[in-house]
Amino acid sequence: MLKTKKEVSIFRSALPIISLFLLILVGVIIMPQLTATMTEVTDSSGTVSTVKEPGEAMPLELVFIFATIISIANLFSMGFKWKEIENEVVKKVAKLVPAAMILFSIGLIVGSWVFSGTIPMLIYYGVDLINPNYIYLVAFIVPSIFSILTGTSWGSAGTIGVVLLGIAAAIDANLAIVAGAVVGGAYFGDKMSPLSDTTNIAALAADVPLMDHIRSMINTTGPAYILAAITYAIIGFTTSINSDAAQLNDIVILKNELSSLFNFSNLFLIIIILIPIIIVLYGSFTKKPTVPTLIVSSIIAALIGVFLHGFSFEQMLAALNTGFDTSLVFPDVEINKDVTEILNRGGLYSMVEPVIISIMVFIFVGTLDCIDAIPNIINKSFAWIKSRPQAIISSLFATGLTNALTSNQFATSYIIAEAFRPIYSKFKIPRKVLSRSIEDYGTMIENLLPWTTTGVFMFGALGVSALDYWKFQFVSLYGFVIAIILALTGIGCFYNEKRKTAEKGE
Repeated sequence: MLKTKKEVSIFRSALPIISLFLLILVGVIIMPQLTATMTEVTDSSGTVSTVKEPGEAMPLELVFIFATIISIANLFSMGFKWKEIENEVVKKVAKLVPAAMILFSIGLIVGSWVFSGTIPMLIYYGVDLINPNYIYLVAFIVPSIFSILTGTSWGSAGTIGVVLLGIAAAIDANLAIVAGAVVGGAYFGDKMSPLSDTTNIAALAADVPLMDHIRSMINTTGPAYILAAITYAIIGFTTSINSDAAQLNDIVILKNELSSLFNFSNLFLIIIILIPIIIVLYGSFTKKPTVPTLIVSSIIAALIGVFLHGFSFEQMLAALNTGFDTSLVFPDVEINKDVTEILNRGGLYSMVEPVIISIMVFIFVGTLDCIDAIPNIINKSFAWIKSRPQAIISSLFATGLTNALTSNQFATSYIIAEAFRPIYSKFKIPRKVLSRSIEDYGTMIENLLPWTTTGVFMFGALGVSALDYWKFQFVSLYGFVIAIILALTGIGCFYNEKRKTAEKGE
């Protein structure tokens, strides 16, 4: 006879999760160091130095496959049948479909926006408008505004973020810092936007009015945003960005080639080329479904490329499918390598790796759902809580761990809200602190981890791994510390507020 989910021991619940941590530790962190090689490099002054180049890490797909094998073996030893495991996995993977649709839509957007000249045009004018000293601050602020207005961090990073990375590459800025700024700004805006799905879900899961939830987050995310902006400004003014004559000449070459490849020579053409962006903004403001809005924008952008720039129908299909490729669109033109690196991107197939990794993650989580492993661990691990600070800090860390394992903020919101609601009620902590905590360590940790759906998406869209940009994503890093400080001091925790009707009956 099969064990019921309630009978599962803490050891059985934790075994697959511990195995995953060990695989990540060995395969992603230790293995590259053990296989590192020493390489000699020569700087601009002719000085030769030896640099340690890390080796290849274990592919995340394999990390989760191995972890899934261990989890399935654990289930078999408990008496579960394959059909039962398969059913749970299928239910979990089915929940990935909306995210996969967005991933593929972003791939279409990037490929079509290059094809239409939208991204090249923004880069063309952006390299003149953005001072190298401000690039990191601009890369932080612009996506945050875009995300607040649209409610989507992925859309912000996958569109305006790509443009900013292109500009950063053109002026030889540090791409890891720029990517960290883009991701941080995008997630700040997403977190604070009433249009955001994760923001609405966190409020709903904790049974808190949406605007109360957003006002509560201002206490932690607001100071983190200000500190991050100051940090990016300081980095910009204290870090040397190559702006010598040779670099300025490279920018001139970049602009000349972009203007020769795409037609945006007058105001009318500029307005036409901006239509794909206008469509996305309109869809966001009017709360249209995300995927249809992105697809419509992609189709219009593709048609602009055909009718405005004179590209062929076959080239349009290739740009949408495998991404924009200068060798296919301009077969007889010799193009600068830097320009090629900026333009060759996007397409459905650019998102294949993120989708595959996401599927592997959800398969693993599906095996955990067979025994309710994560809720089981949370419920049994936090029975020791004796005070308000302990309750809040425990919910923060539980949220971060849950999202790191599930790669799903929606699931994390409901799991943590369900587990900690009685604890918050016991210590008379307003639930808007719980909803805030779910976002502070859930929403904001997901983009720092390379194996989450967000981590793999950002790598696919921006071309920079979370392993490289996490230490420059200051909104999350500062926010983690501020959230704990407020929990310990009680500042911004609303203990003295009279609880509203929506919070009665806890």
